Amino acid sequence: MDNKQLTGMLVKRGLLSLPELKNLEEKALESGRGFRDLLSKEANIDEDKIVDILSEQYNVPKIRLADLDIEDDIISILNKQTCVRYKVMPISRIGNTLTVAMSDPSNMNAQDDIKFLTDYNVEVVVAGEGEIIEAIEKYYGPIGTTSSAHADDDAALNLDDLLSEMDEVQVEVGDLQERTIEDSIREAADAPVVKLVNMVILDAIKKKASDIHVEPYEKSFRIRFRIDGVLYDVLHPPKHMQDAIVARFKVMANLDIAEKRVPQDGRIKLKMGKGREMDFRVSVLPCIFGEKVVLRLLDKGNLQVDMTKLGFFEEQLEWFRDAIHRPYGMILLTGPTGSGKTTTLYSALTELNKTDVNISTAEDPVEYNLEGINQVPVREQVGLTFASALRSFLRQDPDVIMVGEIRDFETAEIAVKAALTGHMVMSTLHTNDAPSAVTRLLNMGIESFLVTSSLNLIAAQRLGRMVCQACKEEFPIEKHVLKDLGITDRMIDEIAGGVPRIFKGRGCDACSGSGYKGRIAFYEVLVLSEGVKEAVLNGASAMELKQLGIREGMKTMRTSANFRLLEGKVSIDEVLRNTAPDGAESI
Repeated sequence: MDNKQLTGMLVKRGLLSLPELKNLEEKALESGRGFRDLLSKEANIDEDKIVDILSEQYNVPKIRLADLDIEDDIISILNKQTCVRYKVMPISRIGNTLTVAMSDPSNMNAQDDIKFLTDYNVEVVVAGEGEIIEAIEKYYGPIGTTSSAHADDDAALNLDDLLSEMDEVQVEVGDLQERTIEDSIREAADAPVVKLVNMVILDAIKKKASDIHVEPYEKSFRIRFRIDGVLYDVLHPPKHMQDAIVARFKVMANLDIAEKRVPQDGRIKLKMGKGREMDFRVSVLPCIFGEKVVLRLLDKGNLQVDMTKLGFFEEQLEWFRDAIHRPYGMILLTGPTGSGKTTTLYSALTELNKTDVNISTAEDPVEYNLEGINQVPVREQVGLTFASALRSFLRQDPDVIMVGEIRDFETAEIAVKAALTGHMVMSTLHTNDAPSAVTRLLNMGIESFLVTSSLNLIAAQRLGRMVCQACKEEFPIEKHVLKDLGITDRMIDEIAGGVPRIFKGRGCDACSGSGYKGRIAFYEVLVLSEGVKEAVLNGASAMELKQLGIREGMKTMRTSANFRLLEGKVSIDEVLRNTAPDGAESI
């Protein structure tokens, strides 16, 4: 909580007048003393009153730390620096829930960091700031020292500290071709560089980023995170440290530091504690002003393989499950890169993964390791393509085959033949909607009768950002705007009881001010019914197939998004960003 929130509560309750507030703010500015310390000593508002107000305002219990005897195994859960930084004190643990005393129970960043560092759920109680400082010194030692057994220097550092430290480190920057391998190794091992890279990775994990982009330009160097599908500018390290930071990432990924002329790919595996591991897929690309590094974060702990939680509507999930449990045939998932196709495929494979089922996959690359499934990474440079892997699978007695992507006629032809000869085949295509997948296969050269004989279902999908539930507020909207989106009176009656309520996120600590937290999938599921198959054989266009699918109960991408809008899960901006009006998708 900032001082304005606290003083607003004090003024509202008559404990502080506006002239007193102005005087305290001036003294805090001049002396550099803490504002809450001045409240106690200058305005005679003792800490107990502040604790009472915070306890009531945020509906959390208050506690007196002096009355507690905290056990050593609880103290060891948090290090001294974290406690000092956030003014917190661990007091007890029951199962997977850690209870911490905080002077500011509104500090969601502190709670998120503690949850990440400890892997425990966090329960908050409120205590006085002075009490917490006394408890820290009692159990960890004087705050001015760093010799405590619980100290962790890296955890106390923040990105600003590291950047100022890096500015003091001077590195000779010459032509890329003139730098030696020894130079790169030495610079990559410098303490500030190691700490910065570690902090960037840790920050990305805490913010639930899906990608880290490390990008060199002529006069600048920046690092961006992709969070919920959108890139955010997070850091601008000194330009002179560019090569050292890139080299550090390459060392961690076991790549050739000396090779700066061709792209390289690698992986980083980090142990996060509590048995948790995090994989990073690393791609290095030579650009005009240096090498760009992109890291894809692959956290198996966050992999959603429960099909009921992917975002399907009930009838869509029923159609999808019916299709994957058939003994043979083909299922296609379509959508752009990053739309969640792989997650949907993995959830289907997980449901089918039984002892009596032989499953093989060809992926480029293998993103997550799934126990009990034979996963083959495609390596085109040595001739291991999707097509060649698929041919080999057919000699391995498979029941279920997953091909990462159908890119050409050869792969499509083998996949279709496999689906027609008693195998369940799953794959992806890059098209804008479900009916367009049929057109794409026909354009590749697959005969229409083979498409209709092999294809069971097509699902198109997008990922939309969810409105932050902690700060969502109703957004007034004219009814004609909803109609322009394609929302009908029937939909409003069915979902919103006749009164549409549209929400947007105001922005808070929980969502880092963006108004969005988490993502949800929009699906368009087309079942290859007898009517649809007949239309394909008669040469129907993608638009005609779409209209036929709608008549047979298919929700289009826009309709699926509109339903989520009326449910209060997404904003209008996300509907417009991810879907086109029905009939307007490009084929």
